[in-house]
Amino acid sequence: MLKIGVLGAGHLGKVHIKCIKEIADYELIGFNDPDDGNAIKVEKEFGIKRFLSLDELIDLVDVVDIVTPTISHFEYASAALRKFRHVFIEKPIVTTLEEAKELIKIAGEANVKVQVGHVERFNPAFVAAEPYFNKPMFIETHRLAQFNPRGTDVPVILDLMIHDIDIILSVVNSNIRKISASGVAVVSDTPDIANARIEFDNGCVANLTASRISIKNMRKSRFFQRDAYISVDFLNKEVEVVRIKDLDKSSSLPMGFMIDLGPGKGSKQISFTKPEVKPLNAIRTELESFYNAITTNTVPSVTINDGYSALEVAHKVIEKINQSANNL
Repeated sequence: MLKIGVLGAGHLGKVHIKCIKEIADYELIGFNDPDDGNAIKVEKEFGIKRFLSLDELIDLVDVVDIVTPTISHFEYASAALRKFRHVFIEKPIVTTLEEAKELIKIAGEANVKVQVGHVERFNPAFVAAEPYFNKPMFIETHRLAQFNPRGTDVPVILDLMIHDIDIILSVVNSNIRKISASGVAVVSDTPDIANARIEFDNGCVANLTASRISIKNMRKSRFFQRDAYISVDFLNKEVEVVRIKDLDKSSSLPMGFMIDLGPGKGSKQISFTKPEVKPLNAIRTELESFYNAITTNTVPSVTINDGYSALEVAHKVIEKINQSANNL
């Protein structure tokens, strides 16, 4: 059993606390949160101890779970790593690339495990779709959310789009060749709507759209690859796979149809599949995966370098948006 402490007990922090209490392999020692009113409610609701001293909590645990605003990630993570504690840190990993590089250095010196909370990797729809990915060449993502003041201290790229950036980087095994982007600040001081186009060396192109002032919520990605199209609905936990192959005359095509390619070109069979999406709690699953990485001394599912890569692309998108704004 690993002793764990949670830093930050806001909306997401409470979700983490609830999940940790459900995982028998963790012993939740307590939490740290600077908001007195909120901390009293959390103590009462979950029956756990609040630590006023960050160092005291870190000293008593094996694992530190950081669920605080991004601006404090580097300070808290580096403090835990310097005491040789394993660290789970919510996305985005830190605020700047310089902080991320320094954190990677500190983690390497500490020789402990670090996992970044890119939770969509554990979304049951994405998990169900993963076996079907085979060198996608065009990806389109839409992550739209109704307005919520929480998170508007950072651009929508770091708030929402970074989820899809991480997913795309995990699926496309190629270096990035070019990034183009545009965005608009509507209700906050940073972009609330953004679109980015990422071109990879292998020819794959990804088109990402993110908005936090949408009328409805949407979290959907579409992956197009040779002879197949995969739709992943992260919000409704649904997957659809459309495949094209040579016509199988023995098949009755119960879930598809046939298309004639023209004289001398034969026919193709189009089939539709809805892979089973097994219900699971993505946050609980990622915390369980981190426990397994620590106890089996294996690589975490989302490494500190993965977190850096997603942050690097996100900052390049922001840079391109700023360049476009300056050219107006």
